[in-house]
Amino acid sequence: MSIPLSRLPSLDLVRGFVAVGRRMSITLAADDLCLTQSAVSRQIHGLEEILGVKLLVRGHRSIAFTAEGERLFRSADGAVQQLQDVFASLIIPRGRRPVTVTTSTGVASLWLLPQLGVFQTQWPGIDVRLAASNRILDMKAEGVDIALRYCATAQAPAGAIRLFGEKIVPVVHPSLGLSKLTSADTIAKLVLLEFDDPKRPWLQWSEWLGAAGLEKAKPKGILRFNQYDLVIHAALAGQGVALGRQNLIEPLLADGRLVSLATSHKHSGDDYAYWLVLAAQQPREEVRIVADWLQQIARELAE
Repeated sequence: MSIPLSRLPSLDLVRGFVAVGRRMSITLAADDLCLTQSAVSRQIHGLEEILGVKLLVRGHRSIAFTAEGERLFRSADGAVQQLQDVFASLIIPRGRRPVTVTTSTGVASLWLLPQLGVFQTQWPGIDVRLAASNRILDMKAEGVDIALRYCATAQAPAGAIRLFGEKIVPVVHPSLGLSKLTSADTIAKLVLLEFDDPKRPWLQWSEWLGAAGLEKAKPKGILRFNQYDLVIHAALAGQGVALGRQNLIEPLLADGRLVSLATSHKHSGDDYAYWLVLAAQQPREEVRIVADWLQQIARELAE
């Protein structure tokens, strides 16, 4: 049976008791609470008087719980910690609260990062925090507002918004002087840059060459990388020809740092696409603005 709310000891008294219990020291608890030792001692005495039981046994330079004190601490410590956690999530920090966007390192460096300057010009009052990671983050636990995911349609999270699909096109640095990739003779003079991920066969040169009817072509060499953005950086350095994710590297194609090569066939990433996921069903205004902007620049790719 619980006691009425009106008879509960004040939170100040409970907080003082928990602080002492966590430290097993009135001196250290006083430092944590920014109070004097005598003030903390009065809180403990006040709580003991209300409850009618001793909670602590005070020695010369030590304290210990009584049986009642230990029982109360086990419950009060957890309750106070829950309050600390909830208050931490509710208190609005000073200054502007950034919109946190997470995505893979490849999407972040190749597609999103080159666009952020435009967003900052359009919306100078909104701060964006980019959390690039190749692991899928727990959005709520990590404080993420927006996630950009790459997956098949069947694997897209509930409520996810499709941004664009996967179009594959060979790309090179302009210094290589190539305009098309349609013959085995051309391939024999080139180093092929490949993303070393068998789970993405549409990004493997063996599949691309087979689909183009060039399965017998022998390149000068092959360089493989375990991160897709490294493949593109190698192409930017003029080290060879890469299979470019056309929509993803559009900023590099638009400013001429890479050129796409004419081919005899179209190549795509099957049912895979890039998706926008919101952590909240009703996001705050700044998050909604960033999400709308991401959808806008994605639509421009399809035009």
